[in-house]
Amino acid sequence: MADETKIKIGLIGAAGRMGKAIQEAAAQQVEVNLLGGIGSQGAVFGDYKNSTSLAEASDVLIDFSAFKALNTNVEAALQYKKPIVIGTTGLSDEDHQFIQRAAKHIPVIVAANTSLGVNMLAALVEQAAAKLGSDWDIEIVEMHHRHKKDAPSGTALLLGRAAAEGRGEKLEDIADLQRCPATEPRKTGSIGFASLRGGSVAGDHMVVFANEGERIELGHRAESRIIFARGALKAALWLTHQSAGLYQMKDVLGL
Repeated sequence: MADETKIKIGLIGAAGRMGKAIQEAAAQQVEVNLLGGIGSQGAVFGDYKNSTSLAEASDVLIDFSAFKALNTNVEAALQYKKPIVIGTTGLSDEDHQFIQRAAKHIPVIVAANTSLGVNMLAALVEQAAAKLGSDWDIEIVEMHHRHKKDAPSGTALLLGRAAAEGRGEKLEDIADLQRCPATEPRKTGSIGFASLRGGSVAGDHMVVFANEGERIELGHRAESRIIFARGALKAALWLTHQSAGLYQMKDVLGL
């Protein structure tokens, strides 16, 4: 007989790397009941074949599937008024607008990175950018495994947005994503990005604040995907106690 005191979580994208990590992390948490998991081909574990049936039975959904499935998964959450944690990356402006509309009716977290450490790093980056000012150059370097498709990583952009917000600006206005080939020196006030790919790196990120004669380096190294899984589960548990709205991981941390 199922323990009704546990939070019932439905996992979307259960066959992927993050899905497997969440299954491992959930097995270590007594307050969690990982009710079922689905992938692009249907049920991975449990008796649920699609996001609609999974949403109906769950208290909260965690979605780490492909971005093409986003609308279907969010619609399922909307249909049954269930909170949803969205860890899917590569979302378009239209996807974010759709999520914002959904968040008027259900609690939603969108997180490019669910690591608690990374989100604490973002808070530190925002504070540093605000205090140091625009005469300090900001460069963001990230490295991931050879199979990662998007660059810069969603986490690098998260850190870039934190730095831009610290300066009271929008990242889109000051991001420098085109360094190769370069024919001019860096533009004052810009935020530069560099992306490295290779091996099995789970995720390394470094934010460099550089000025004449000195620099500050704030970084985070992910040694295992389990850290993202633990953060996603913490976010899901937190979200079950929230009213409709669009939240971030910093809200989970109380930042």
